Amino acid sequence: MTTMTVRIRALGAGLLGAAALVVLGAVPADAAGAADGPGAAGALPVAPTPEQAAAAPRTLDTVARFFARDDAAALARTAAPPRIEGVSVPVRLLSPDFVAGRPGAPVARVEFHASKAVAADGRTASLWSVRGPGGGWQVVNIATGDDEVRYTRQGLRLLPGGTVFREPQIDAWYVQKGAKVLPLDEDAVRAVGRNGTSLDAYRVRVTRAYADKLPGSAYARKGAAGGYDPGAPAPVAAPAAAHDEPAVAAAAVGAGALLALGLVGGAAVLRRTR
Repeated sequence: MTTMTVRIRALGAGLLGAAALVVLGAVPADAAGAADGPGAAGALPVAPTPEQAAAAPRTLDTVARFFARDDAAALARTAAPPRIEGVSVPVRLLSPDFVAGRPGAPVARVEFHASKAVAADGRTASLWSVRGPGGGWQVVNIATGDDEVRYTRQGLRLLPGGTVFREPQIDAWYVQKGAKVLPLDEDAVRAVGRNGTSLDAYRVRVTRAYADKLPGSAYARKGAAGGYDPGAPAPVAAPAAAHDEPAVAAAAVGAGALLALGLVGGAAVLRRTR
């Protein structure tokens, strides 16, 4: 199977840490920080939908081993495998076009879809899927917790029909509808206040914070974003995905990425710190 590559995003100042989406099994196990971790399982299956990719037996086997890294003894006491709960959700991140003030640019764009996995002992994980060059979906990352699904559902209850998105630079979740931007977590409350802000005011804030770190900036060119080494070979890019679908084309930091997903962890497994 051809290895998929995915968009790599650089880190801005004061972020949680450098991380990139990498296809499970596409990097050596030690690069993921654990020789016996999910990275050793090989690339996961491609399926017609994110839900099918997440629920594939080989994916669930990888997820079981992911959970077992934390508490193998607890999982060994039950034969129940992890399960996928509910449907996947599109996960949107703050858009560099919005930060740059491009007319008509939405506040965020879809980067991947997330499915919620639940272990036999109740622990949760988020499975990130992207669409590959052939049109199928593949799980490319596992992160502890269920932030993506939980905040998406919370935001749509708060503002039905709104756009739920994450500002990864400060790990903040929001929901936007029309001219209104409301916070969904404490990081967002610290950024825009408990009652939220207007879309125009939010644009002013993120432009002030990140405009000097956009693609082509001196910040990106010098490799300060996430410690990217401009001398390192960049991955071969796959064909770009359709508008508002998860981006599958790889992009080096200096060649057009905004900011990293903002999660701390290894190449294929991300462990949240909060």
